[in-house]
Amino acid sequence: MLTTFPRLLLGHAAERPNAPAMREKEYGIWQAHSWGALAVVVEHIACGLHLAGLQRGEHMVVIGANRPRLYATMLAAQSLGAIAVPLYQDAVGAECVFPITNAEVRFAMVEDQEQVDKLLEIREQCPQLAHIVFDDPRGLRNYQEPGLVALDALIAEGQAFAAQQPGFFKAEVDKAQPDDVAAMFFTSGTTGNPKGVVHTHNTLLDRAQAGAEFDKLTADEEVLAYLPPAWIGQNIFSYAQWLCCGYVVNCPENASTVTIDLKEVGPTYYFAPPRVFEGLLTSVMIRMEDAGAIKRNMFHFFMRLAQRVGSDLIDGRQVAAGDRLLYALGKLLVYGPLRNNLGFSRVRVAYTAGEAIGPDLFTFYRSIGVNLKQLYGSTETAVFVCLQPDNQARADTVGVPIKGVQIKVADNGEILVKSAGLLKAYYKNPAATAEVLTADGWYHTSDAGFLDASGHLKIIDRVKDVGRIKGGTNDGAMFAPKYVENKLKFFPHIKEVVAYGDGREKVCVMLNIDFDAVGNWAERRNLPYAGYTDLAQKPEVYQLIKECVEKVNADLSVDTLLAGSQISRFLVLHKELDADDGELTRTNKVRRGFIADKYQPLVDALYSGKAEQFIETVVKFEDGRSGSVSATLKITDTQTFAPVKAAA
Repeated sequence: MLTTFPRLLLGHAAERPNAPAMREKEYGIWQAHSWGALAVVVEHIACGLHLAGLQRGEHMVVIGANRPRLYATMLAAQSLGAIAVPLYQDAVGAECVFPITNAEVRFAMVEDQEQVDKLLEIREQCPQLAHIVFDDPRGLRNYQEPGLVALDALIAEGQAFAAQQPGFFKAEVDKAQPDDVAAMFFTSGTTGNPKGVVHTHNTLLDRAQAGAEFDKLTADEEVLAYLPPAWIGQNIFSYAQWLCCGYVVNCPENASTVTIDLKEVGPTYYFAPPRVFEGLLTSVMIRMEDAGAIKRNMFHFFMRLAQRVGSDLIDGRQVAAGDRLLYALGKLLVYGPLRNNLGFSRVRVAYTAGEAIGPDLFTFYRSIGVNLKQLYGSTETAVFVCLQPDNQARADTVGVPIKGVQIKVADNGEILVKSAGLLKAYYKNPAATAEVLTADGWYHTSDAGFLDASGHLKIIDRVKDVGRIKGGTNDGAMFAPKYVENKLKFFPHIKEVVAYGDGREKVCVMLNIDFDAVGNWAERRNLPYAGYTDLAQKPEVYQLIKECVEKVNADLSVDTLLAGSQISRFLVLHKELDADDGELTRTNKVRRGFIADKYQPLVDALYSGKAEQFIETVVKFEDGRSGSVSATLKITDTQTFAPVKAAA
């Protein structure tokens, strides 16, 4: 697709000016923005930015939630040949210093007062940041900072300029070439400073179009944009594919209304990382535990049926007539109402990505009729590398290479990818670029895996994380921490897991309970508690988690590759892992190495046989203050099982 984002916008505006492009919920009411109206706003913002001095090739930071006028600003910047750089809205000010400095950013577009305050706080460290434009004026009336301007004022100036020079905007759009840089996405920086991943219009649109063709997406799709725009996963679904296909993107009112908005919108095309699907399932299971005995028993009966035949039905395989009849009844009584309650009644295609999803979680959604599939990709590959075809969705693969993708496996098991969607470079980092891009165009993914007999890609773990047990009865056994962590996280009572075992004689884990799920469980048993730390250390909670761990061990015992990864000991952490404390990335991936260093006494206690260990941890509160949390944590041994040999 040899075009650019602004040209696609103008194409939709010319062909169907009155069709809805975006909807935004404000004060509980959905407001529609047509393609024609959006194109006009983009023109006025672009003209306003031009007057303010934004130059072709410059970077412009955009920070905020999914808002039509923030999307319009990205399009406006790209219309002038500038480069959009979305940053995470929940990142603290210090995390913004490196991207802004590295990309020499002079212009920033932010959503509201919170983001303005964040940038003003770091302005001394980023003296080149001359212009800060804000969308929502609430709380900003008396701010007198130089270069701080309301988007409404910028639009008014741009509108006057556009009236004087009506051909300016179109001429600027026409200057852009498909191979011009369009956007830059910063990686999460788990092992140092984040890297700016440079993408052109063509790399992003090529992959967006390939994904759209794969799933036969049309302008009739409805999408809910609720994840951070700085995450390329959200950006590709609600920006690149939106402009390719011309479907409607819906922006929730705020984070707290997302589940309500999901039900109101009823998206046909849905995307979420596993943690979102986990959270939705946890909320369902909590409500079912509170339901009456008749409703609860009916739910469990039909869910057992769904787990047995639901996936076969959605994949078009043969199912006995009696089971078909029972499933139809279950659809009426349980599956249909459940999908409606989750907001998935109209979902035609749902994807999960970002990290591996637990097989039980994956099977649950497919068994109730949600066409949930997995995809494989990364920021550097513009997301779409492998997708699962309809009727070929499996929990243990991430799909087949799609149009324009080549895959090969290196001698060390690393997946190498070649496609038109690969990054142009890491910004100002030729050494890192040379590490991941070969001279003949192959990208090193750092993921270990293989293509199975049916052509589906299987991912085991990160190459650097796949290890071996050393010593003991499982000496030499493969250890894949992410695989173990994901199996535990399927249980609604477990929120996060950090597994260790490489180079050691056994596997031990530290985990977070899900406070809502376990709190509800405790209240139903009249078990009093005073906050997370107290609840996490209850003997009854430890027994609950121990049962979950031992179920995972039983499952692992029948896995010929990973039977040696069974968990020998665990502890429940005294605090929830938090991105603000450096323990998670902004995409909520566990920073295993950082956590091992931070909680070294706990890791040592797990492996030294101790029954408990005192720990005190510094934490950051939402208002920016620091404090500490301390506790004496219990450590529990678990049952492991002899490996089950496969039948001959």
